Parts: sequence; structure tokens; C-alpha cells
Amino acid sequence: MNFFSKKNKLFPSIEPFDSGYIKKGVHEIYYEQSGNPNGKPAIFLHGGPGGGAGPFSRRFFNPKKYRIVLFDQRGCGKSKPHTCLEENTTWHLVEDIESIRKQLNIEKWLVFGGSWGSTLALAYAQSYPNCVSELVLRGIFMLRQKELLWFYQYGASEIYPEAWEGFLAEIDEDKRSNLIQAYREIFNSEGKEKKLSAAKAWSRWEASTSFINHNPEAVKDSINSEFALAFALIENHYFVNKGFLETENQLLDNIDTIRHIPGVIIQGRYDAVCPPTTAYELHSRWPESELKIAPFSGHSAFEKEITHLLIETTNRFSKT
Repeated sequence: MNFFSKKNKLFPSIEPFDSGYIKKGVHEIYYEQSGNPNGKPAIFLHGGPGGGAGPFSRRFFNPKKYRIVLFDQRGCGKSKPHTCLEENTTWHLVEDIESIRKQLNIEKWLVFGGSWGSTLALAYAQSYPNCVSELVLRGIFMLRQKELLWFYQYGASEIYPEAWEGFLAEIDEDKRSNLIQAYREIFNSEGKEKKLSAAKAWSRWEASTSFINHNPEAVKDSINSEFALAFALIENHYFVNKGFLETENQLLDNIDTIRHIPGVIIQGRYDAVCPPTTAYELHSRWPESELKIAPFSGHSAFEKEITHLLIETTNRFSKT
């Protein structure tokens, strides 16, 4: 594919025509709708967990053709309370998605998710396969031990040694054999300054490795205190608990429940956060899906090639 011919770019900025909160236990989950109220329903599942959705997330969909639904997962973005880990698991989020669908009287919708959003999209689709019209997945992540070790212990560290040094610096040398757990201890501590410093280091590490070319703006945004605390604490909570999955291969082993759903998998060849082998494994177990490799891209949805492929896909599905 020639990515340097006519590119699909992000659609223009738009504002929501509706927003609100759904009360679920201690949580108030923020959701919004934008685009065409009578258009094809689609829900955007953000990454992290803990990343929050934002105005750019609306722009992967043609607003004339899509009814675009965004929501901030528990504990992050505009959802309240901020950084709350209570009743915050994959399965709570799956039920939140389903509650939003029912609240908005949507029969079926396209489910779009990247990175952790791809994990959540698979978990939701396997729980409610009759409610999903299509799946658009990017930067596949299934929360298995080898994936966590690659990014948080040894692997990506060999590609981005200067960024890794900052991630490592927060942890005492005698606790570096299990960095996810070592960060967990800091996040559970009472020291606010140390917790914030560690949260910024955690968040900066992912931002520093998400683009094939260094993106200083993404790194700068990642160390905003409010964002970093939610991103780091919630991610770490999920990773320590192995995504609250019954087995680490649960999403692969249950793939037969969704093989009838049209699906496109988009993956950066040089994705150091979620390496292509995971996307390839998913496609191998789900041969009806389309696997599209962006040959000169890293992890982020905002890599030009990946943006092009995502919008090419949503444009195609807008006609079905």
C-alpha cells in the first residue's frame, strides 16, 4: 500500500450534542455523543486503562455518518471520583459499556479500541456479541505476562534506553526484579510527592515509546499531574491483577464467540509498546479478520499511517 498517496486525515473538530453521567455504585461514568444523532452508532474505547477519552477521539469518524459515543472509564477523565480503584475491573467496564448502550437505546454499534481499548473491546464483544456490528482494533494488547514483562521489565528497555533510565530511577535497586510490583508499593504509600513523581515517570515512559519518532508534545502532556496519577495508578492496578481475566489467554481462547463479527486489526510494525506478535496471534485465531500492518509506524493512533488506516476502515464501515 502506498501511504504517501491520498491520505485519510482526522476529521475536523466537533463538539458533543449530548453528554451526561451514569451512576454505578461509587462511580459516576461520563459519556458523550457527537456527530449525527441519526448516524451509524460507534463507541470509542480509550487506552490505558486510565487514559481517558478526549476531543481528538471523536475525529476518527465521519461526523455526518456516525453517531459517535465516547466515555471516560472509571477513575479517569471526567468520570468521578478521580483515580478511584474501588469496583474498577475489566468486567465493571464491560457492564458500563453495556449500560451506556441501553441508556442511549442503541441496538448495535461499531466498537473501536486501541491498545488497552482493544483489550476492552474484545472483552465486551465476547460478553455481548449480539450488540457489536463491527470491531476496529489497533495496537493489540491482551494483558498476558509476556506482554507486561516486555514493556515493564525487559524488552522495550533495550530500544529506548534513555527513556527507560527515567522509569528505573524511581525504584530502589533491590526492588527492580519486579518493577510493576515496586511501583504498586509506591502508589499504595502515603508519600504524595513520591507517588506523583512515580506516576509521572510511569506515564512518561509510555509516552516516550508510543511514536516511532520522538513526540515532545505527547511526553509533555503525559506528565500533567491529574492525567499521570489516573493513568499510572489505574494501569498499575489492572496489571498487578492481570486484567482481572480468568486466564491470561481468555480473550484468545474465547475468540470463536466473535468470529462472525467483521473485524479489522491495525498494527504498527515498530510498535514497541504492544509488539506486532500479539496482533498476529489474534489474527491467526480469528482468520476472518483483516490484519493491516502500518510498515513505518509505532504504537500511537496518531501516527500518520495508522490514522490513515483507521479512518479508511471507519469510512468503509460507515456504508454497512
